Amino acid sequence: MRVLVGDIGGTKTGLGIAEVQGNRVKLDLHRRYPSRKSVSLGEIVTTFFDETGCHCEMAAFAVAGPVVNGRSKTTNLPWQIDAAAMQKSLGFERVGLLNDLEAVAWGVPALTANELAVLQQGTVGAVGNACVVAAGTGLGEAGMFWDGSKHHAFATEGGHTDFAPTDDREFALLNHLQKRVGRVSWERVVSGMGIGNIYEFLAQWHKAVHPPAVAEALRSDGDIAAAVAEAASNGHAISQEAMELFAVLYGREAGNTALKHMALGGVYLGGGIAPQNLALLQGAGFAEGFRDKGRMRGLMEQIPVQVILDPNTPLYGAARYMAAEIG
Repeated sequence: MRVLVGDIGGTKTGLGIAEVQGNRVKLDLHRRYPSRKSVSLGEIVTTFFDETGCHCEMAAFAVAGPVVNGRSKTTNLPWQIDAAAMQKSLGFERVGLLNDLEAVAWGVPALTANELAVLQQGTVGAVGNACVVAAGTGLGEAGMFWDGSKHHAFATEGGHTDFAPTDDREFALLNHLQKRVGRVSWERVVSGMGIGNIYEFLAQWHKAVHPPAVAEALRSDGDIAAAVAEAASNGHAISQEAMELFAVLYGREAGNTALKHMALGGVYLGGGIAPQNLALLQGAGFAEGFRDKGRMRGLMEQIPVQVILDPNTPLYGAARYMAAEIG
């Protein structure tokens, strides 16, 4: 079965042709397009078909945003996506639309051991519910219900729950962000924009001078997160503090999500930030943030935590989702 699969993010849209065989997915003709240069997903799909000369009867798209009744208003793009409308306008026999983190959860069974990096071993051979937490352009979260024999992926919008500070510095961060944006969600601190927010707060708090690359990113609305991460690797103290605090907060929210799902079967970190900052997340900050749950600390230490290294996981998941829908 061949399916056009897509991963629609706030920055990039990835498309490809997938074939599903059991849990394994073969992906061909993979292309990536800048999302904001197109007025709609349909325009990108048309471009893909024109470039590849390929067409499929079925399509499944993973979308960064809530999906309700086959429709989605993307969270970080000005797009309205309607599965039925796309099916009609582009001539598909069937179109599936699912949340991007739900797609990652669907894709996890397609991964091999070398496509995962271990942050916490946890209990060997652990089974049970699992969850996905993914910091990227935004913060996505999804659950994986264990029925005794297999996982069932489901979407959440947990990244938009309220940020909860725990010490004076974090309360000051909350106050700083409240003055700028009002209500502060976890996405405001655990994401690419979160790294920028944390850095800007710390630079103001310490009355620090920006390193040149970070100053340029701030001035030009560039990739502040990447600039801060690079400055940290070059020894800039405020950037290092920002990345270390980000790791602690990422660990804390991953732990929160694990507790809410009773995810003894594991926590999977998706998105682009974790693979690019693996050494940071393998340090003490993330682990302590994850485990520091008071009386639940012993439980947290049992939960395996792994980073998803394959950026095509949402595409694998979209393909597996459509295969399951068709039966």
